[in-house]
Amino acid sequence: MIPVLIHNGKPICESRIILEYIDATWKDKAPLLPSDPYLRSQAAFWGDYIDKKIYLGSRKIWDSKGEEIQKAAQEFLGYLRVLEGELGEKPYFMGESFGYVDICLMSYYHHIYTSETLGNFNVEKDCPKLFAWAKRCLERESVSKNPIDPNEIYVAIMTARKLASLED
Repeated sequence: MIPVLIHNGKPICESRIILEYIDATWKDKAPLLPSDPYLRSQAAFWGDYIDKKIYLGSRKIWDSKGEEIQKAAQEFLGYLRVLEGELGEKPYFMGESFGYVDICLMSYYHHIYTSETLGNFNVEKDCPKLFAWAKRCLERESVSKNPIDPNEIYVAIMTARKLASLED
């Protein structure tokens, strides 16, 4: 369940820690994190926000039943709107370059379809800048090479909901 990178026979665990390790190890590639300490701290803040609000917000929708789903969906949509405000008019979260925060959010992006479906909202309509950002990211070779089917995630989550007696 926990992502693990094995490099030189040594395991590195947890997604954000792996990204930091990659950034520090392969310096000859485009950096994932800004070199400026303040901007680095901001990237870390938004990565943490995504882990706490987007992942846990999605889980709240998936684990809810009845009217609680809509309440959780509105809360989740609020988190997405905060991210959209942070993105603003920039092509990527930290500016012109795809990086750490973009990777953090893209790792959850395909799960959002399930939250939209259960919560009866639409990211394209409700957060158009965030939706345009996702389309830009999905066009990148590094992202498109690793296709994830949102429908498979939906089926898995709906199966889990049935097993937990959240669905009929």
